Amino acid sequence: MSGTPGRPLSAELSEQLLAVAVDILADEGWGRLNSDRIAARARAGKAGIYRRWPSMSALARAAVSRFDLVVVPEDAGSLRGDLLGLITDRWTQPLDRQERAVASLVGAARHDEELRAGLDEALVQPLAAAVQTLGERAQQRGEPVRLERLRLLASVLEAFWWQRYRMAEPLTPDQVEFVADEVLLPLLRPVGETVAV
Repeated sequence: MSGTPGRPLSAELSEQLLAVAVDILADEGWGRLNSDRIAARARAGKAGIYRRWPSMSALARAAVSRFDLVVVPEDAGSLRGDLLGLITDRWTQPLDRQERAVASLVGAARHDEELRAGLDEALVQPLAAAVQTLGERAQQRGEPVRLERLRLLASVLEAFWWQRYRMAEPLTPDQVEFVADEVLLPLLRPVGETVAV
């Protein structure tokens, strides 16, 4: 595909460019992402890149915003079970390709609005939606959680998720259970009140 104005963009090339960008982010980091490297690996012209995305930040945002970093678990029958379902599979495994790509952007996103938006779309929004789903399930089971506590849970989970991208090793299942029981679940109830498990 050439960069001829007016020619329809090839969806196949777009996907190829995004895949190459993710590979570079995951394996080499944000500092190595540039149009020369992408064009060489994809065997495409740089004009084809910039017809799609005006900057490397826009390209990175387009790539990571499509990731599935947060997966809503199957209903486990309890709030504790749902919470463990949300975090255990992710937190006890090494970072996968998508997560390594996201991890490479975290520092740069502090000074780049486009990257911040991409990380928001990749993690923050899906995580908030997942927590809302867990809260709705709890309500239906008769174990309601106040909205402000669900928001607090989402914020704390987000902090743990970002920290995970900096850790050399994943957590063990026992460590995840400890975090759930000693940190996360207590956030969801007033002091002195127990929570159904």
